[in-house]
Amino acid sequence: MTESAMQLQVLLPSKVFARHEAVTSIVLETPEGAYGLLPNRLDCVAILEPGILTYTLAGEKPAYIAVDEGVLVKVGKEVRVSVRNAHAHADLEQLKLMVKNEFLKLSDQELQVRAVLARLESGFMRGFNDLHPH
Repeated sequence: MTESAMQLQVLLPSKVFARHEAVTSIVLETPEGAYGLLPNRLDCVAILEPGILTYTLAGEKPAYIAVDEGVLVKVGKEVRVSVRNAHAHADLEQLKLMVKNEFLKLSDQELQVRAVLARLESGFMRGFNDLHPH
């Protein structure tokens, strides 16, 4: 790895999805928008939302990974991306479709689960209040 390059690891819950040396730039998507990382950027942590992570290896064209929500941590020249799911594909349009159909759909399902849990929680609280009137 050269002085002006980073080391990128994409981690899934059960395995290392990808490991790349000599990464010269990374672009990631956060809830606040897209951010770019260069090797000399200060250390940071970023929350990732489902989207396309773009990275460039020294002397090559940009490469893409579709990532689910997760977190990115940059310490020195090491960048670790921990996500629930990821897909690599040469075709950027295919990756965009994967994000739309798989990762964002999961987010909709999670919202439904959260709504059900909130209803259960409020029902529990109402029942608890009925047991202990003020």
